[in-house]
Amino acid sequence: MLEYLQPAQITFLIVTALSVLCGLVIGAERELRSKPAGISTHILICFGGALLTLISQSIEPNTPARVAANIVTGVGFLGAGLILKGKNGYVHGLTSAASIWCTAAIGLAIGFGWYFEAVVSALVATLVPRIPHIRGTKSRGK
Repeated sequence: MLEYLQPAQITFLIVTALSVLCGLVIGAERELRSKPAGISTHILICFGGALLTLISQSIEPNTPARVAANIVTGVGFLGAGLILKGKNGYVHGLTSAASIWCTAAIGLAIGFGWYFEAVVSALVATLVPRIPHIRGTKSRGK
């Protein structure tokens, strides 16, 4: 079947599979911890970043960084919607917003063909939220 596909179509299939896999891994970690942005969100952000990167390289091969910069900005606004300051003064949703932003960057890396870097980055993005936090002397909610 692959012999009937053009090289660009094979690249698209690889980009799609890898972006879905990376988004799935990161989103599963967030969802397993009952965080606001889960599997579907992270898959769509990773795939969307990769797809927009492929499109920008195809339409304007000399300046694909323009679209990449706009993806970063747009996803920043998306993540900002997750960040809330509670009545107790604590900020909630910051890690979820950072996870979304990082997932978009991984999608960009995949779109640019940096597969190894994207997989390593997805592993980092999955493991970092699992690092135990160092609590200060101030207790939560006071």
